[in-house]
Amino acid sequence: MSVATVGTPETTTLPVIDFVSPMPGFPEDRRFVLVRLDDAGVLYALTSVDSAGLRFLVVPPAQFFPDYEAEIDDETLSSLGVSDQADLLVLLVVTAGERGAEDATVNLMAPIVLDQRSRRAVQLILSHSGLPVRQRLLVTTGNS
Repeated sequence: MSVATVGTPETTTLPVIDFVSPMPGFPEDRRFVLVRLDDAGVLYALTSVDSAGLRFLVVPPAQFFPDYEAEIDDETLSSLGVSDQADLLVLLVVTAGERGAEDATVNLMAPIVLDQRSRRAVQLILSHSGLPVRQRLLVTTGNS
């Protein structure tokens, strides 16, 4: 398993995640590290090893969307070399809003699926899911 040196002393040797196919729009970037940004393990940065400054904010869906389930097809499982789906970690890409967290959205239609054992990943496009590309991350309630 390869490791990368990135960021601060706390994140200098992280295992490299290899994408089996590049994320849409980023054909040159296949190697990333996953950096935890908070103590609760809710917010992560998926940071490119190959392109300085390229990173995606990602979150595990359970905290925000407890009923979310990405249907992972056999072809994807095969490309990741997965023998046990329990080893999979699903992450949602966050798009920051102009006002910060209150209007941030996530892409429910294109989760990142990571095999935690092999460190192989893919961004899965759920084309027939009916799920939104931009779903508000935080649901706010108020008396307005």
